[in-house]
Order: sequence, then structure tokens, then C-alpha cells
Amino acid sequence: MNDAPDLELHRTAAEPEFPPPARRPAGMWIAIAVLVVAACTAGYIAFVWRRPPPTQAAVSRPAAAAATPTPPLGGKGESIALPPLDATDTLVRTLVQALTESPAVMAWLPTNGLIRNFTVVVANIADGPTPAKHLKVLRPAAPFRIVSRDGGIFVDPRSYDRYATIADAIASVNAAGAANLYATLKPRIEDAQRDLGSADSFDRTLERAIVILLNTPAIDGSERLKPKGIGYGYADERLESLTPAQKQLLRMGPRHVRVVKAKLREIALALGIPASHLPAA
Repeated sequence: MNDAPDLELHRTAAEPEFPPPARRPAGMWIAIAVLVVAACTAGYIAFVWRRPPPTQAAVSRPAAAAATPTPPLGGKGESIALPPLDATDTLVRTLVQALTESPAVMAWLPTNGLIRNFTVVVANIADGPTPAKHLKVLRPAAPFRIVSRDGGIFVDPRSYDRYATIADAIASVNAAGAANLYATLKPRIEDAQRDLGSADSFDRTLERAIVILLNTPAIDGSERLKPKGIGYGYADERLESLTPAQKQLLRMGPRHVRVVKAKLREIALALGIPASHLPAA
């Protein structure tokens, strides 16, 4: 699992330890990123070349109905004056505080560049690269542990407990409020998207990210590991071939994966993503 150096499963001769976590947990931004996390069917709008109509007058066909425009995700946000992108942190903190009282979220809010960070994390999840370097604040304080049994290597269940605070922060997010917050801040999120060099609608990027995470398979904690580089990878190639973001989600453990995916689905529906666009629960 060396694709996520900030969250990878390290191994050494002794029990490995991660550096102490930063004092700014990013549970909220993952929840709104992992929105909103924060994603495939409607990932892009397809434009199809149409053949010209038949020239024979006798062949009369009703005109095709115009395609229904995709409604903007989140609906209509609050009518407030948004400052320039690089001056939005104070406003974001005020709006986020209305969504959750999670101590982890409150501790994270002093982070600078909240909208830019959210935008790049969602884009990474949607497009493939690991977002780990943008989520260093998620490093657990406790060491990663393994157990050996039946001739195999497995994750020690205590390792999953390290993510309880993050899972609780995500579970605390009000889905309707998160959708409204997204709609309110969308003009500046789109600004940040353009600064990344993308002309795509961020709505589509966000939907792709959500669907990718919801497509993460369920685990039960019995998955075998294998040595990989200085860490461990999944012995099951089906799991090892998942995207970096999906594997990072699996590292939170079975219960936390269920919590995150349930909240993501709730937020997706609150945003207005049709249930038919989402993987089956």
C-alpha cells in the first residue's frame, strides 16, 4: 500500500509508529469532500453527434425531446456575498461550524486554504492520484499493528480504532447542511477548480469522487496482507488493484467504512444526485 505514504501500513523490525498527528483533523473536509467526500454513470455529460433527418418526406418522425439539463448539485445556496477565493477561510469556518460540533472538526478549522484543499482532494479522488499528501492531518497517533495467524499476516483490529475520531466526525455531518454549504460556496470552488487547470464542472468531479468511494468493496477484517516495499499490501489482488482513495478508505476498517459510505450516500442524495447514479447499497 505504498501509494499512500501518509497513511501507508509501515513495517519495521519493531512495531512501527506514525509521527504525532497534526492538531487539525480533516474529518469535516473529507465528509464534505468525501462529500459531499466527498464518484460513474453521470460523471460526465455525453454529447452525441446526430445524423441529419431523413430526406424522404413520407418518413415523418417526431422530433426528439431536448435533453433535460442536469440540475446543479446542492440546489440554490445561501444568497451571501462571497469574498475572493483566497479570502474565504473565515467565511468557511463560520458556515462549517453550523454543520457539526465535532471536536475534531473544530480543531481542524484553523487550517488555511480550506476551499483549495477541498477541491484538490476531491479532484484526486475522482481522477486517480492519491490525495494523501493533502491529508497529512489524518495520520493516526497510535502505531499500526499486525497479527500473524494461520500462516498469514492480518491487520490487528486495534489499528482500525485509530480512525474512530475521523469516522465520528464524518458521521456528525448534517447531510442537508453539507449540500447547502456546497451550493453556497460553489462559485469559489469552481474558481479553485479552474486554478487546477480544469474546465470541467466541479459538480461532475464531485459526483465521480462520491461514486468511486461508494464502489469501495466491503471488508470484514479477515483480509490477508503481504509485504510490499517497506509496508504491506493486500494479498487479494482485487483489493490491491483498487484506487488509492478506495484503499485508504479500507484502511479505516470495516465499521468505519460502513459509517463513511452511509454518510456519503446520504449527502449524495441531499446534493440531488439521483439514486440511480449511485452504486447499490
